Amino acid sequence: MSEDAREPQTCTLRVNPAPPMTGKRQALITFVATGAFTGYTPLAPGSAGSVLGLLLAKFAAAPLWRHLPAGSLILFGVVFILSCGIADRAERIFGQPDSPMIVLDEVLGMIATMFGNPAGWTWLIVGFSLFRVFDIIKPWPASWFDKMQGGAGLMLDDLAAAVYANITLQVLRRLI
Repeated sequence: MSEDAREPQTCTLRVNPAPPMTGKRQALITFVATGAFTGYTPLAPGSAGSVLGLLLAKFAAAPLWRHLPAGSLILFGVVFILSCGIADRAERIFGQPDSPMIVLDEVLGMIATMFGNPAGWTWLIVGFSLFRVFDIIKPWPASWFDKMQGGAGLMLDDLAAAVYANITLQVLRRLI
């Protein structure tokens, strides 16, 4: 047996690097990741992004999920997966993991919070409050996702907080 045959073989996976970003691509990623620039709000950018999500839930998502709930879930899933990639690229643009300027996670978290719930202003305000509380305290598995690197971790911790807020809102509306 030769020396070469005794050496352990290693396998390396080669992934093509992401194409370099053009100014237009970087501007689009920044616009989306910052929630139409609400992430640049000097105080509480996460809350500002959540307000944008609240407005999108009220005026765009709620009419859709009332008529096509299954289609809405599929659309949300596709948008969420794309958003993980956008958040990952935005972290590189800002040079900081989980930059406070990236509020796309809060926007989608608020939409997920309100899914299947009434979209009246009282319920929206209660949903907003619940989502912000769960997003801040991060009960498991949100705390576990929050420790993950990259765009998926950034997005998943808010989705977990949104699920807790949605379930709490569902219970409250049945009790009231």
